[in-house]
Amino acid sequence: MHVGDLDGRVVLVTGSSRGLGRAYALRLAAAGADVAVHDVSADKPAEFGEGQSIEDTVAAIRALGRRSIAVLGDVGSEGDVRRMMDEVEAGLGPIDVLVNNAGGDIAAQGGRRPEPNDAVGIPAADVRAVIDRNLIGTILCCREAAPRMTARRRGKIINISSMAGVHPTTDGVIYATAKAGIAFYTTCLAMQLRPFEVTVNAVAPGPTWTARFAATRTVRSEEGKSRLQRIAQPEDLAKVVEFLAGPLSDYVSGQTIAVNGGAR
Repeated sequence: MHVGDLDGRVVLVTGSSRGLGRAYALRLAAAGADVAVHDVSADKPAEFGEGQSIEDTVAAIRALGRRSIAVLGDVGSEGDVRRMMDEVEAGLGPIDVLVNNAGGDIAAQGGRRPEPNDAVGIPAADVRAVIDRNLIGTILCCREAAPRMTARRRGKIINISSMAGVHPTTDGVIYATAKAGIAFYTTCLAMQLRPFEVTVNAVAPGPTWTARFAATRTVRSEEGKSRLQRIAQPEDLAKVVEFLAGPLSDYVSGQTIAVNGGAR
């Protein structure tokens, strides 16, 4: 894709003040989009040393010559989601592309993963928190955006699933279950929105280097690993999100694209 392919498009990327979401937001802005940056609170980038405020990402997008605003809210709250999308439309215009990135394998108290994090021992509060942040948040954002897009007969929804939801596991079970649910919900929503010219797809990342990943995982040395054997960089995912957001994917819908270097 080339600079300008997303000219005139308005994009909302949830959870985009930091990490993978920030990479998606900047990549889409570089392709010409005006991007609304979202997080649950303004100071989230500071949690893992990725900046001081959500405004850092807004400034980076504006430095690319694109319009940008910050919106705050909990994607697990129906009221917050509706308000956020109203704010985006008031500040930038109707949303053409929604990237549902907010989520993560995060305990109810925030910051770190649940402990224990298996199928039985995980605390009930963490079960609800992980499902709300991932599956419920994605569903609520889609439910709010879809009618706006179908009314205009134009739009692209990109959900972020995970390779964690593909194979059985004993660690991060609820997160994996929520991400598997996102992939299946994507296929169902794509079928429902097909008559209205709105595409719905998902991206399933494998392990990816972000500040939170580095702080919460123990990873062996990457030295000597080939391009396809290494852990992904955020740009590896952002390129696929850019493809799904732009015109090259106009005939692609209902798909979940694995971005993991072909690992099995």
